[in-house]
Amino acid sequence: MVISAIRGGIGFLTRVPIGHDKKAWDAFRQTPVAFTVIGYPLGTLVALPFVLLSIVPVPTLIGVYLLILIGVTGITHIDGIADIGDAAVVHDTDDEHSRRRSVLHDSQVGVGGALAVTVTVVSLALGVLGATRTTPQVTFILVLTAEVGAKSAMALLVCTGDAAHDGLGAALIDESTPLSLFPVILALTPLLLGIPYLGAGSTAAVVLTPLIVALVIKQWADDALGGISGDVLGAVNEVSRAAAIHAGVVVWTL
Repeated sequence: MVISAIRGGIGFLTRVPIGHDKKAWDAFRQTPVAFTVIGYPLGTLVALPFVLLSIVPVPTLIGVYLLILIGVTGITHIDGIADIGDAAVVHDTDDEHSRRRSVLHDSQVGVGGALAVTVTVVSLALGVLGATRTTPQVTFILVLTAEVGAKSAMALLVCTGDAAHDGLGAALIDESTPLSLFPVILALTPLLLGIPYLGAGSTAAVVLTPLIVALVIKQWADDALGGISGDVLGAVNEVSRAAAIHAGVVVWTL
């Protein structure tokens, strides 16, 4: 079951060509911990460029990091940021929930969406830039931990949220309950191995910040959209990753 769920999750969260089938997809929907588990190999992969931090220029490494991240995960989650950004600027309508949800399905990107994507990507790049001022080991672990945290933030919403409408969000949320969070929490414990490098405070910051971001966005989504959608999940992934790296760097430098 877990192996099948991981396979389904890889097909959902990445562009890795492992194929898609209903059994794996259903297993993934019923196993939110797969989000967190997939974060480990994915985080390791995108963090690999930073082992060369002492010999390769920092701007080059950040560029390679972004290319790997986008190349492996695609733009689906970034598209979620764009849609949420457009929905966030909708106001003064009789039925804001309905109007905002309709914006989520609009293929055109407005000013709000463009700004949201720009701020998120620039924030991520600046966060990684700050991380590179530490050491190769610290940078690697920060980036890895942030990726696991971002995926766990998605799992948190899947386990605790209510779907805004029938769709991708509902397909995931309807199969989970808050009790499904316990395996997610257990799956985060290997990150404690990073404490000798990051310190307890920085490790806690990188792990907890994505979860806090998820709860904040959940509150907004409940009020503005009537619940969680696939776009909200994608936005949480992108925003929480950037926020986690910034939080980890700030605490590490204190």
